[in-house]
Amino acid sequence: MLKIASIKVEGVTNGCVTDRKPNISFSLESTNLGESLQNATITVGNWKIETTDQLNNLYDGEMRPFTEYKVHILAIGTSGEQAEAVTYFTTGRIDTPWRAKWITDGDYDFPKKVSPKPMTFRYRFSIQKQIRRAWINSTALGIYELMLNGEKVGEDYFAPGLTSYYHQIQYQTYPVEKQLQSNNTLIAVVGGGWAAGSFNYKRKNKISADRQALICELHIEYMDGTSEIICTDESWQVTEDGNYQMAEWYDGEHYDATVDLNSVIWNQATITAPRKNPKLLAQYGLPVRVKEVMYPLDYNISPSGEIIYDFGQNFAGVIAAKIRGKKGKTILFRHAEVLVDGELFVKSLRTAKASATYVCKTGEQSYSPKLTYMGFRYVGVSGIEPDDIELTAYVLHSDFEEIGSFECSNELINQLHSNIRWGGRSNFIDIPTDCPQRDERQGWTGDIAVFASTACYHFDLSRFFDKWLMDMRAEQGQGGGIPMVIPQAGDSWPIMANSCWGDSCILVPWAEYLARGDKQLLIRQYPTIKKFLKAAKWWSSFMSVTPHGRHIWRFPFHFGDWCAPDETVQQWMKKGKWVATAYFANSCNLAAQIAEILNYSDDAKHYRDLQESIIKAYRKVFTDGNGTLKKEFQTAYVLPLHFKMVEGKERNKMVENLVRLIREAGNHLTTGFTGTPYLLFALSDNGYVDVAYDLLLQEGCPSWLYEVKAGGDTIWERWDALRPDGTVNISDLSGNKSDDESNGGMVSFNHYANGAVGDWLYKRMVGLEPISGGYKEFKIAPVIGGNITFAKGSIKTPYGLARSEWELKAGVFSINIEVPVSTTCQLILPNGEEYSLASGKYTYSCTVQSEDGEVLQIN
Repeated sequence: MLKIASIKVEGVTNGCVTDRKPNISFSLESTNLGESLQNATITVGNWKIETTDQLNNLYDGEMRPFTEYKVHILAIGTSGEQAEAVTYFTTGRIDTPWRAKWITDGDYDFPKKVSPKPMTFRYRFSIQKQIRRAWINSTALGIYELMLNGEKVGEDYFAPGLTSYYHQIQYQTYPVEKQLQSNNTLIAVVGGGWAAGSFNYKRKNKISADRQALICELHIEYMDGTSEIICTDESWQVTEDGNYQMAEWYDGEHYDATVDLNSVIWNQATITAPRKNPKLLAQYGLPVRVKEVMYPLDYNISPSGEIIYDFGQNFAGVIAAKIRGKKGKTILFRHAEVLVDGELFVKSLRTAKASATYVCKTGEQSYSPKLTYMGFRYVGVSGIEPDDIELTAYVLHSDFEEIGSFECSNELINQLHSNIRWGGRSNFIDIPTDCPQRDERQGWTGDIAVFASTACYHFDLSRFFDKWLMDMRAEQGQGGGIPMVIPQAGDSWPIMANSCWGDSCILVPWAEYLARGDKQLLIRQYPTIKKFLKAAKWWSSFMSVTPHGRHIWRFPFHFGDWCAPDETVQQWMKKGKWVATAYFANSCNLAAQIAEILNYSDDAKHYRDLQESIIKAYRKVFTDGNGTLKKEFQTAYVLPLHFKMVEGKERNKMVENLVRLIREAGNHLTTGFTGTPYLLFALSDNGYVDVAYDLLLQEGCPSWLYEVKAGGDTIWERWDALRPDGTVNISDLSGNKSDDESNGGMVSFNHYANGAVGDWLYKRMVGLEPISGGYKEFKIAPVIGGNITFAKGSIKTPYGLARSEWELKAGVFSINIEVPVSTTCQLILPNGEEYSLASGKYTYSCTVQSEDGEVLQIN
């Protein structure tokens, strides 16, 4: 039987609201072995298309504002069976002019390096007719919460999200017909957020707006065929004396439940406008929402008398408290990732206070912050007795679907996988942040560049990345450089082309394309890729005269082997030209592949030729021509090996040298952010599976399992964030200051970059690897070793579930796999047997021998 399992419009299963021509995709399920799509008919109103592509069907019919469209799909399989299904999408405003005005409190101002007091807006109105349909279109400069008749509107946190505010701002659409009454009060609370609030480690404020602002339209359609629009204008009221007295990302939130909004002084709103002329677009990213409720394992009283709750997991979110209180009682909630001597350790948070303050009214009450979030495992509570509070917490992140799974016979590796997952969840809050806890939480491009492939296995990030890459395209420098932080949001780094961080403009969309197969993403991103590579080529030739020297990328600046253990910032950056040149070659290779997919054959040849020139330059300038680097460090061997820049005897010598450096380091890695993701691939793909597993299973510092054994439940920024003696490593990265002299250092216990090792777990240990976009073609080729006796993993591809589950017992390797409809799988068994498989479920087995020809036995 053939079945349409799902239909997605713009990556959304239901509830899509869009201002642009949407892409329609669908997946199939079938009980027929080898089933594939023969053809499909997609119908939307008077528009119809015949297709054989399940993923790339761009709707090109009419687009009237505020209109619901029905999508009907009839699919015919190669078996001759048919299936059909429907879904819906709704258009947003498209080009409908806003009748509402931007409003603010024009008399309010606030000093530098602090966040503004939240503004509370109010409007009262009556309705006399029966309602057919009603919805709100709204957005803000800042972040906002809407309350209609005392109930929250929608489920979102931190709307409208962080975008490049000078270029585009998302607006939200909320259906509200069920919340409207005869007499209504609409409340909007607007915090400074990213636009006006204090943000980044320099505590800049007023980055994109001088103060908060709101624009809102309530559209009401009545049963009698009439309609009206209630708009923000001068008739709305505003105050800074509402319940929310303070709100910002780093210091937290202050909420006073004793404030009666009917008793405060209200002013008339004033008209304002954004600084530039940004486009207001229907939300195209994913909203941030509550994704899980956390319960504390227990609580203890600290030596200082604070009640310390342990939630058993480091995550990003907010507390949720049920309180029995008396009017005026003040409760303080503080947050931290680790405890030291029974107390919250907060010095690593640097200037962030990471607290929430709640002033009670009398009786039973509830409180949870709405205009901030924290990264924490532990919460310290003071100002209340334990018997008078029930504390839980909400996990917050963007509303993506979790699609990947993993498990193996080694419980430490399973915990590592969990750490990787939690690191991603904690740092995908509207943008891909570096960390969720200290005075940063910015969209650093280098971190996501190396983690994107791993992230795309765990989560469906199609809309998440689409939003972030739109800001990248908007903020790309005129010379082709990519900001090191996106959106820039007050970041002071100059926009310049640099390696890895800049290569995110290629690495992120390529990872997403392989996972989801959306060609429109590549089409949108391609001009940015070309412009960046042109800049990289220019900088490579800058102040160079020799033919090979003109392809060594030295200038203007590189982070190099960032966060390599036991080194300073200066040492990391001195390795920049090796890292940059290798990344440049790899990006040219990927650009050539993208050009071929988009049928730009001349571009593809250009990038192939450029890649070859860069490879020759790397070998000529940095090596002796026989596989040995003139200046040796692990990353400088890892990158050319993984990026396939060497072959034959030269490749063999290079991997031998890499293994020697690993052994000289006591069987430890010494790679930074730029080399670590590819280290195990460089080894296992070049004949050293045993060394790859030795590194993976290493338990001494630095290593992944050192963090696990030390109690880490997320990925750390620095391998020695927690030293073997139990102290937190807050030393200054210059190497010139002691812990006591530092300002908190650079230590995050929730920083996903080194979690990019997950890519190896899924592509090599489990063996699942896409060959073409969306897993249309994929490979299953498990790499066994490390005394692992079983491993299993699956990913929900756009075509359906792809699964690999293998076991090694008494020298016999057996595997169960699942291939989605319309895809093909290349199965490679450990004994070298290969099979090309169409859709269906299969089981295979073989005898596995060790290098000496004996049947492989696992201890």
